[in-house]
Amino acid sequence: MYDPELKAIVIIPAFNESRSIERVVRACLSYLPVLVVDDGSKDETAYLAERQGAIVIRQVPNQGKGAALRKGFQYCLENGYDAAITLDADGQHEPSEIPLFLEEYQQHSQGLIIGRRDFSLMPFIRKFANSTGKILISIAAGQEIYDNQSGYRLISMPLAKLLLDSTENGFEFEVEMLALCLKHSLGLGWVPISTIYAGQRSHIRPLHHLIEYFRILRKVKRIIHN
Repeated sequence: MYDPELKAIVIIPAFNESRSIERVVRACLSYLPVLVVDDGSKDETAYLAERQGAIVIRQVPNQGKGAALRKGFQYCLENGYDAAITLDADGQHEPSEIPLFLEEYQQHSQGLIIGRRDFSLMPFIRKFANSTGKILISIAAGQEIYDNQSGYRLISMPLAKLLLDSTENGFEFEVEMLALCLKHSLGLGWVPISTIYAGQRSHIRPLHHLIEYFRILRKVKRIIHN
């Protein structure tokens, strides 16, 4: 059981997630306060999140997940939090697993704890992309990285502070987060999480993501090894 004195919050970046945001916020509030960063949604995401009891910050116009998370981290740093747990607004993460992150953090005090998914349970294109990414990022980092794209994470405030100057706004932000954690020896931990896919459409654009992935791999090498 984690120490209730730990001041932690859930950060949910959200863009047009009115279909799922209420259910996700409601489930998370059973464990921790919730901050939703509405990233320029055109639907009722912000209103519905607020109605369920979340703190809501509106980011206009849409700037991407990385920018939304940085805004959330800034809020945490200004309000004295020890750690933040990030998860997606679309229901792909199971809020009942929040205590796994808190318990791991209190036992080992890592700067970053990532929820490790089972790639074999993913649709083919996601399985291929994540498995390939795992191999490439492990080579770049010089150690085994089990899952570099999971959005279910616990971030300590020392790491959050380092990330405020990032200019990455897409999936690259979460890769840079990992690299900075290793560079500054803040400690990297893992917890197993459920692998949930309920027919969500893949947003992977093969050529664009391949180009961006090799760019961020070069950046990871510079951050960690220079």
